[in-house]
Parts: sequence; structure tokens; C-alpha cells
Amino acid sequence: MAAAAPEPDFDQALAEVERSLQSLQDRYAQVCADQDRQQSLKEQLHQTQRQYQQTRTKSLRAELNRLQTQLDELEIALESQLFSWQGLREIFWQAVRFGGLGIMIGWLLKSYVG
Repeated sequence: MAAAAPEPDFDQALAEVERSLQSLQDRYAQVCADQDRQQSLKEQLHQTQRQYQQTRTKSLRAELNRLQTQLDELEIALESQLFSWQGLREIFWQAVRFGGLGIMIGWLLKSYVG
């Protein structure tokens, strides 16, 4: 008795899971790298702030602004990497499905009671 060949649907699903896993691993690596960069920028910012408090030079003020801008951009990048439209879409449809189900049950109970 020969083993049956895997179905094309299974192969496609497996390939999709592998792509999703690779995407997740890539995103995780990027988040880790961005968090390391964020920590480094925060340390640079604190050092520059201490130096600025002592000397109050324009070049240090410009450096503070540059570091703060980079930190802000990095925080936005980190937040956007953690937020996915796929997750939002899934939550939306669950809310629609179960909210609609709740409304239907409410109408049925109201018609039964009233």
C-alpha cells in the first residue's frame, strides 16, 4: 500500500505557514535591533543632556534635538512593527460576528418575552 501524496491545499497551507513564520522571525529580529538602538540613543541623550547642562553650547543643543528626533522616529517604528493590520482585521471581524450574534439573540429573546 503506497502512501498518498500530500494534497496541494496542504502544501500551500504549509508554505504559507513557513512564510508567516519567516516574516515573524524577521519582524522579531528587527524589533530586537530597534530596542537595542533605542537603549543606545537614550544613553547618548542622557550623556549629552549632562554635558549640555554644564556647558550650554549650541552644538550640544543641536545634538540633543537630533537624538530626540531619532528616538521619536524609533518609537514610532517600534509601535508600527508591533501593530499589524492583519490582527486588527481579525479583531474587527470577531467583533462584527459576535456583536451580530448578540443582537440576534437579543431580538429573539425580546420577541419571545414580548
